[in-house]
Amino acid sequence: MTVDVNDGGTDSLTAAGWSSGGAAVLEELAPDAAKAFTLLVSVRPSGVHDEVLESPPVRAFAEQFRVDVSQIGDELRADYIAATRIHQFSVAQMVWIGDATLRLRQALDALFGASEWPAPRRHPVREVWETIDEFMRAVARHHALDPTLTELIRLRGARQHNCRLCQSRRSVAAIEAGADEALFTSVDDHASSDLPAATKAALALVDAVIWHPQDLGDEVLADVRAQLTPEQAVEVVLDVIRNGTNKIAVALGADEAEVTEGVQLFVTDEDGVVSTV
Repeated sequence: MTVDVNDGGTDSLTAAGWSSGGAAVLEELAPDAAKAFTLLVSVRPSGVHDEVLESPPVRAFAEQFRVDVSQIGDELRADYIAATRIHQFSVAQMVWIGDATLRLRQALDALFGASEWPAPRRHPVREVWETIDEFMRAVARHHALDPTLTELIRLRGARQHNCRLCQSRRSVAAIEAGADEALFTSVDDHASSDLPAATKAALALVDAVIWHPQDLGDEVLADVRAQLTPEQAVEVVLDVIRNGTNKIAVALGADEAEVTEGVQLFVTDEDGVVSTV
């Protein structure tokens, strides 16, 4: 079983495109996601004051969220809930936005060159999740990657974040494209697997964005530029950020699988809306 990825290099942009700046490349290759991302970094939950967002329990929660969300334990979670009370979900969403913003900007700038990112003033909204959901749907509407690689990227992130719900799900589109459990399991040891070089490059980028976005590494960058098009590389990063919303559920201990055995299938429609079947 192989995963089809377009020949990499400079098919989507000229050679200079790899150094035209992360923000500019995002705007050029994924303008809808860029617009949704700009809106994402401009909101904050109404009724939540800076004293809460900047409190020591929230700061400690956010730091562990960034380093390794799977290691948020009962004590840290309890302190966080005591500090945020009825706003625990909204504040966790803000923690995710801060984390996602840093990762996306660092990864795209590493791939395409340093850039100036917009810094809009935040305005209060009643439901932060609506803004997150629009960003997620915008990302899901992109198809530079085939369904199987998109699913491998999702599963790799689910394993790294130890999201029980995400690990229990499988994409119908990937299965219809020929993927099976043996292929899905290959994400655990992708570097030493017999997966295609382009797939390995994409999954190595996934790991780098999850664990050390501030330094993707020369080998990872070289492999991505050799094996993927700029459009595909952007989509890998966007997929990692989108899939990383599972960190909210993991952090709050709300990631329990909806099935007790087997897997739960899901589909993504043309508007980027995910539903189980």
